[in-house]
Amino acid sequence: MKNIEPIIKLLTVIIEDRTVPRNIRAAAEEAKKELTEKSDNTWDIRLSSAISTLDDIINDPNMPIYTRTQIWNVVSMLEAVKREL
Repeated sequence: MKNIEPIIKLLTVIIEDRTVPRNIRAAAEEAKKELTEKSDNTWDIRLSSAISTLDDIINDPNMPIYTRTQIWNVVSMLEAVKREL
């Protein structure tokens, strides 16, 4: 699915940013894995799982403000892709 390529790139930026706390990078990695690995789940389920993973960490008090903005952007993009299905 080519609509998720920009999302994968944004998640990769978060994962590779060493100023982001480890638990947040791990959640971004998990969301990326949901979207990139082959799975028996439908795209709807995979997108929902990635959104849920990112929603769980969005209120972390240790998250840098710019990272929170990036994650909101990723969640918005995921929801847009989900609506297109």
